[in-house]
Amino acid sequence: MIPVKETPAEPAVEADAAEADDLTPEQLAAQWEEEKPPAAGALANAASSLVVLGVGIAAVVLSVAMGLGTPASPQPGLWPFIISCVMVALGLFQLIAGRHNRDAEKFTRMSTAPLTGLVTLAAMVALMPLIGFELPALVLCVIWMRFLGGETWRATLVVSASVVIAFYGIFVLALGTSIPHLF
Repeated sequence: MIPVKETPAEPAVEADAAEADDLTPEQLAAQWEEEKPPAAGALANAASSLVVLGVGIAAVVLSVAMGLGTPASPQPGLWPFIISCVMVALGLFQLIAGRHNRDAEKFTRMSTAPLTGLVTLAAMVALMPLIGFELPALVLCVIWMRFLGGETWRATLVVSASVVIAFYGIFVLALGTSIPHLF
């Protein structure tokens, strides 16, 4: 049997895991409370509520423009209209009742991650008709995994390529959809 040399990081990781296993639920909750970001103030809560309210109102207007129809004969805007109305109601509720919410986190650098995700997704949708879905989907996966998810480069590249290959196999080869593609 050949002896295996332990790296210094392994015992520390094992010690941290063993230490975490020994903590009670109350101790874990206290530890998480210490590590969480600072709470957002009333202004941040109001601002996020107004953003939700604004997006909901814009979606209501757009869904009405698409046509609502009737429940028996729905048009394309009916479900977006219903979801938008719920969004407006939740935004109003949060604006009125959520001012004193202490669970909301203060905006940090990571608060831009959802916006980054939305912008990159919109860019992918805009580029797909021009250059196909393969390259935009690959770039989207890389950005989301590496920069938003903090994955290693190896995992990012392997999973991103696998996702694009799987989507190509499913939607282009197996189903024969009319999705724009390069190959």
